[in-house]
Amino acid sequence: MDLKTAGALRRLRLVSAPEAVSFLLLLVCSVLKRTTSFNAVPVMGMVHGVLFILYVVFWADAWHRARWSKGRAGLYFLLSVLPTGGFFAERMLRRECEDAVVAARGAAGDAAAAA
Repeated sequence: MDLKTAGALRRLRLVSAPEAVSFLLLLVCSVLKRTTSFNAVPVMGMVHGVLFILYVVFWADAWHRARWSKGRAGLYFLLSVLPTGGFFAERMLRRECEDAVVAARGAAGDAAAAA
């Protein structure tokens, strides 16, 4: 993998946890709206919507660059629509990103040694 692939994985990883937190806060706000006079759903809905759109854009970029199988890409998308799935996606992506960076640095070191 190259550094652009590692960057795509890193961007997806960095947005996955905030997206999961915003989803949970939106659920809490929805319950509070129905049980109290507190209504933060419009604000949290917009925040979560923006983060979800970013997640989907970064997911598509990572899928393209990392050449994931349809099953792996589907798993990451499924994790984005589950309330706590973003936390699991972040953990999986952290490992994948570290592996991509090590592979990219190894390839760069091999190219420098050959020259």
